[in-house]
Amino acid sequence: MIRLMSMEDYEKVYALWSGTKGMGMRSLDDSQEGIRKFLNRNPNTCFVHEEDGNIIGCILCGHDGRRAYIYHAAVAEKYRRKGVGSMLLKKVYESLEKEGINKAALVVFTSNTVGNSFWKTQGWEKREDLNYYNKVINPANK
Repeated sequence: MIRLMSMEDYEKVYALWSGTKGMGMRSLDDSQEGIRKFLNRNPNTCFVHEEDGNIIGCILCGHDGRRAYIYHAAVAEKYRRKGVGSMLLKKVYESLEKEGINKAALVVFTSNTVGNSFWKTQGWEKREDLNYYNKVINPANK
């Protein structure tokens, strides 16, 4: 069953993320407080797929009123290639459409072959015309 993510899901979702190869985690952004802030700001665009009380998939999505950004999309390894990721993504698209958001972006580590392959199969285009820049504001966010 796919449903909106809540803070009650945090421990199970964090375990899924932590066990997913290629997932980049940050000490503050992905802490309980960091995810609480994200869900409070984006209450209608983050989803989990739950089966028999277990979180088998998750996707975080937020937007700035103009563009959406997807973070931490993950599916437990034994449930991959069964449509879970595609179903989660469909829920994100539906929620963004309701909020009037017309375009989304995401970042995948180059070394994450599973993730890169998934996004390509979902019709996402790899941009070669941009440079991605990053600036750490709080060095405690490791």
